[in-house]
Amino acid sequence: MAWIEAKRIAEVILAGFERHYRLFREITAGAKARFESADWPAVQMAASERISFYDTRIAETIARLRREFNLRDPSDALWRRVKVEYLRLLPQHHQPELAETYYNSVFCRLFDRHYYNNSYIFVWPLISTEHLEAEIPIFRAYYPARDGFTRVIANLLRHTGLRRPFRDRRRDIRCIMRAIRERFPANRALQQNFQIVVLRPLFYRNKGAYLIGKAINGADQTPFAIPILNDEQQGLYVDTLLTGEEEISDIFSFARAYFMVDTEVPAAVVDFLRPLMPRKGKAELYTAIGLQKFGKAEFYRDFLKHLRYSTDDFVVAPGIRGMVMCVFTLPSFPFVFKIIKDRFPPPKESSRELVKQKYQLVKMHDRVGRMADSWEYSHVAFPLRRFAPALREMLESECAASIEVQGDQLIIKHLYIERRMTPLNLYLHTADDEDLRHAIAEYGDAIKQLAAANIFPGDFLFKNFGVTRQGRVVFYDYDELCYLTECHFRAIPEAPNPEMEMGEDVWYTAGPNDVFPEEFETFLLTDPRIRKIFRELHSELLDPAWWRARQDHIRAGHLEDIFPYLTERRFRPKREDCPRMSSGIRE
Repeated sequence: MAWIEAKRIAEVILAGFERHYRLFREITAGAKARFESADWPAVQMAASERISFYDTRIAETIARLRREFNLRDPSDALWRRVKVEYLRLLPQHHQPELAETYYNSVFCRLFDRHYYNNSYIFVWPLISTEHLEAEIPIFRAYYPARDGFTRVIANLLRHTGLRRPFRDRRRDIRCIMRAIRERFPANRALQQNFQIVVLRPLFYRNKGAYLIGKAINGADQTPFAIPILNDEQQGLYVDTLLTGEEEISDIFSFARAYFMVDTEVPAAVVDFLRPLMPRKGKAELYTAIGLQKFGKAEFYRDFLKHLRYSTDDFVVAPGIRGMVMCVFTLPSFPFVFKIIKDRFPPPKESSRELVKQKYQLVKMHDRVGRMADSWEYSHVAFPLRRFAPALREMLESECAASIEVQGDQLIIKHLYIERRMTPLNLYLHTADDEDLRHAIAEYGDAIKQLAAANIFPGDFLFKNFGVTRQGRVVFYDYDELCYLTECHFRAIPEAPNPEMEMGEDVWYTAGPNDVFPEEFETFLLTDPRIRKIFRELHSELLDPAWWRARQDHIRAGHLEDIFPYLTERRFRPKREDCPRMSSGIRE
């Protein structure tokens, strides 16, 4: 009977999802042991490996479906029934929103986009996550008014579940207490029910473990994070106390790698985080904890809602047009849409597949807060009437192979969506002296931090970097990106004679991977104001020896400390009882 076959298909798809989430949780739970043993290469490998889990499980599920069933065209009533049977499996599930997305992925890999509607897939979620609770509560509550602040802070650190000892727990407690006194006025009245609420699971990323919580004082809520680092010789230590929406949002930035957070009920964790960072939507928070496929689905739902309640047109994104991507935006929506062009004009040497590989490299790599993450989509339908004439002309002339008009819709076959930023070249054009100095400081720091992560941008032009709302400079043009260790950094050889040195043509040859850092000044620093600031703050970037030293450092297996907060926020030896910390790279 058809309903029995539909039920079996639904069970196979859900079994595929449950295998995926079980393996996802296993590698995520391993973050604790990797952190405590300071196995930083394993940390990086696990972060990269976990991203590929989803597509691997989808492929396995599709292979099993094709092996065990005669998969008929979705116009057959069978597939409507499969969705109904699948829905019946979810009411008691602890990850129903993720399971719905997994179902969508399987269906969309099997069938044509004409069936991508709510009759066949979960365009809109049907299972609420508001009621979901883990068997063990996801957070702990502490009461300083009853137990005292010092004891509460001590308990926070004790309850992390970390087995490796803190090198000086009492000193960490004193530093946290000092930070609390400095940032919060002593005369601020604490309500009788004042609480400190902390998520049970730690948030692991790179070389840090983050304790995330909030202080509740009546109607006020103050988010906070306590980064814990591992001194490989002496033990664990608290690096700082981060407080407020801005500082917490920075560590959850779209330009950073995904956290490892082991949770049975991800919806409950996201619900806890949302009030702490109200400017971040569910899509961004799910993505930040490594559930980027659901984040992508949730983002698309937000986008559909925005289209319904807005009237402005899609337009060409401001800035200098690139040679590889056509970029457009919707002014009322803070994101950009990027399509690979059909052809790349000389001297650009690349291909569509190579560009896609570069974007995948960025997805899999540690972005160190300096490379924008993106959501990748296929066969997305846009309302044709909302495209400005200039934009439509650009797409038809430069991206014809990637678009298709069907009735009143424009179908884009492949695109990337990223958070919109102000192009650095436009920002510099209008910046006053103070903003100019800050932007150039950020620009150089971005290059240095990318180098520390073994990334060489390839093209250093200002138009390839953006400035975020917080004033942070982020790289977003990846077609010439490569690993730093693949480059050959050379000094410019002396000219054979003065005439050649003064001529327009260069007297030296360059191989495919040769880089001459001294040329950066000639091609980038044409504005005297920018040149002066850059040479003051980042002159080492013009020296090939500096770049070769970074390569040697990476090849020796060293992983730089790059912190997602200001160096000034790190605990310093202001008094004798605060620990002295290593400086790391400025952030």
